[in-house]
Amino acid sequence: MLNREYPEITTERLILRKFNTGDAKDVQRMAGREAVASNTLAMPFPYLDGMAEAWIATHVKEFEEGKSVIFAITLKGSGQLIGAAGLSMQLQYKLAELGYWVGEEFWNHGYCTEAAKAVLDYALNSLHLHKVTANHFAGNPASGRVMEKAGMHYEATLKSHILHWGAYKDLVCYAIFGQGD
Repeated sequence: MLNREYPEITTERLILRKFNTGDAKDVQRMAGREAVASNTLAMPFPYLDGMAEAWIATHVKEFEEGKSVIFAITLKGSGQLIGAAGLSMQLQYKLAELGYWVGEEFWNHGYCTEAAKAVLDYALNSLHLHKVTANHFAGNPASGRVMEKAGMHYEATLKSHILHWGAYKDLVCYAIFGQGD
């Protein structure tokens, strides 16, 4: 189901490409901010030296094994890294979960929505997945707006579902289905 070549996606303002080790310092700087990490389930905090390199080093193998595809979100004109978006996949079930983050200095410019739409298009039209889900903490409604603008629909709120930074948080769930499903 997966093309062996790591995909690259171009949108009006963005290029979503494979991460490289040269991106590590920017990843650490942006993802290591408390405002980003506090709204992302699996983001380490503090984001220590070497963590970004280790994370980037997993991407190609995870893609080749059909487990995930993670894109560096970059600005089309300058190539500047501004965040990440990707899919955790269960290809045997034709399912995936969308995840994303954008550096705080790039919030409120529509970049996350543009990237999410592109990744969902890839999931549904290139991978031909049946369903893609995404979740956000109830305390982060901006992420829900990204999901809605990307065409996803609210499914449920799971109360006190996730232990994150020592507190149980409500998880708000969204989904989108492939054509004809």
